Amino acid sequence: MALVTDPQDRIERQRRRAWVALGVAWALLGLLGVRAYVLQVLHHDRYVAQAEGNRTAVVPLLPTRGRILDRHGVVLADHVPVYTLEVTPGRTPDLEATLQRLGELVELTPRDLQRFRRLRAESKRFDPLPLKSRLSEAEMARVAAHLWALPGVEIQARQLRRYPLGTTAAHVVGYIGRISERDRAQMDDWPDERLANYRGTTHIGKVGVEAAQEERLHGRTGLELLETTATGRAVRRLGVTPAQAGDDIRLALDVRLQHLVERLYGRRRGALVALDAHSGEVLALVSMPTFDPNLFVDGIDSDSWRELNESLDRPLLNRALRGTYPPGSTYKPFMALAALELGLRTPQTAVLDPGYWTLGNHRFRSHGETALGMVDLRRSIVLSSNVYYYTLAHEMGVQAIHDFMAPLGFGQLTGIDLPGEVRGILPSPAWKRAAYRQPEQQRWHPGETISLGIGQGYNSFTMLQLATAVAALANGGQRMTPHVALQALPVGQPPQALAAAQPPRPLGYRPEHLRVVLDAMVGVTTEGTAARAFAGAPYRSGGKTGTAQAVTIGQRERYDAARLAEYQRDHSLYVAFAPAEAPRYVVAAIVENAGFGAAHAAPIVRRVFDYLLLGLYPSEEDIAATQKGQTAAPIGVPRRVEEVPWPPRP
Repeated sequence: MALVTDPQDRIERQRRRAWVALGVAWALLGLLGVRAYVLQVLHHDRYVAQAEGNRTAVVPLLPTRGRILDRHGVVLADHVPVYTLEVTPGRTPDLEATLQRLGELVELTPRDLQRFRRLRAESKRFDPLPLKSRLSEAEMARVAAHLWALPGVEIQARQLRRYPLGTTAAHVVGYIGRISERDRAQMDDWPDERLANYRGTTHIGKVGVEAAQEERLHGRTGLELLETTATGRAVRRLGVTPAQAGDDIRLALDVRLQHLVERLYGRRRGALVALDAHSGEVLALVSMPTFDPNLFVDGIDSDSWRELNESLDRPLLNRALRGTYPPGSTYKPFMALAALELGLRTPQTAVLDPGYWTLGNHRFRSHGETALGMVDLRRSIVLSSNVYYYTLAHEMGVQAIHDFMAPLGFGQLTGIDLPGEVRGILPSPAWKRAAYRQPEQQRWHPGETISLGIGQGYNSFTMLQLATAVAALANGGQRMTPHVALQALPVGQPPQALAAAQPPRPLGYRPEHLRVVLDAMVGVTTEGTAARAFAGAPYRSGGKTGTAQAVTIGQRERYDAARLAEYQRDHSLYVAFAPAEAPRYVVAAIVENAGFGAAHAAPIVRRVFDYLLLGLYPSEEDIAATQKGQTAAPIGVPRRVEEVPWPPRP
């Protein structure tokens, strides 16, 4: 049976379908309109930036790092333009084959390859790594001709950091090195603005002034805006923001004095700090042995690193800031001042020194067990009586000693503008409880106090702390903050002071007490233990010798340097100020494992004062003899400082 369809129904169905289709079309058009509005209006800026980014590239322009100068303008760190052969491991299909091919084009030493492999282990795959610096024109031409067949290999123009004086003042100046993963982790905590300033930077200050003044030395990174093709090839420059060179930094250091002291130490280990007693300017900060910071600029090779890091002499240790030692008898002037300030002794108080002192059944002896008879405060310093200070320490007690010495800076950070300073140890019962775990070890025993009086026992300080404390005696009782950096020298701007902002802190000592102690220290150089070293000096100075034990010698044993291994022998110390009438300079010095302070440390300090006060430089004969510990007063004919050839030969 055939179905009869009503034409009107069919028309109605068609109409409904048409309206639905039209509605769908309008809905789709609406969605397209909304999407167009979102893309072209709401997100207009974002997509414009993306489009611009697809046709432009922003290239960082690295600033020229600032120089480091000594107080007289002598260059301690600068830069030289070089061409460097660099390899990016992540873009090199066969790294070993590439290295072998490059070795046929340029001379690659085993140290070049060792350094490259060490850098590769510490870097990311797509970091360009230096393989060889200072390419000659011939080497550049040979490599350039084969670059098409060496993916991942580039020749780059770089500013290479240079330390023209090599090992001289290396611990002060420091060095830069490639940014490591550890550096990057620390940089993640930087403010965004500072982090952005390091875009494209591959090197950063690691230690010394290079690290302490990193922000000023680095400069401001510039930007170059380039139009590029779809393949990334630069077409034209659209704009540029020039880089701003880093500031030069002028130090308080006198590098000629620094170099002289390093020569006087020779192959011996030790440290010396020379300060202006009133301003806190660091004139010399010596740590021996030293090292060549140029080794670190492009990454040190494995052999050199092993040699430096595993040496028993520890050349990388900054002994002036991080080496801690018992002060020995150089502590006695401070103990004497404590006795006067606390009312425990007068200058006339006399103590019998029979060469030893007994507490219970323990006998504390003097060095050499020499009986000095009755000694007052002045003779106790001039002749370095141990017994006088054994009894004084017993009377004071450990807590009083601690409380008097802490304001002088012992066991405290001095605040010097160099990284890495350590506190050392100024012992107290609280310190011992924190330092040891066993209850018996945590107890403070009365006998432990006695050795503190002569600078032994748990006492352990840096030469910088000793020099700062001597400065407080010499400048009338004010504790100042030592500083290495004097000025920043921005390009085209006036110099900017960098000296420590903290004013000297008065310690409240009575002037008459300071005069008594300083007069006794002058006696050390005229009639006491340092008289031979300062014989014939046309100025007066004050000082105190010290001999500090590196290992404990039993009370029933005698010290015999010949029977001890070198690293177990006593340290030689000397602290001093000059001129005596109006002290301006202070020095603290130690020669490790050298023995009596008057025989090794004091002669070095004498030559420092001759340089500072008289402008004299010792003869070559005198330098050679002093290096061996065979001089007291200078020998030969000294020279005027300005007559000595400069710069020194490598």
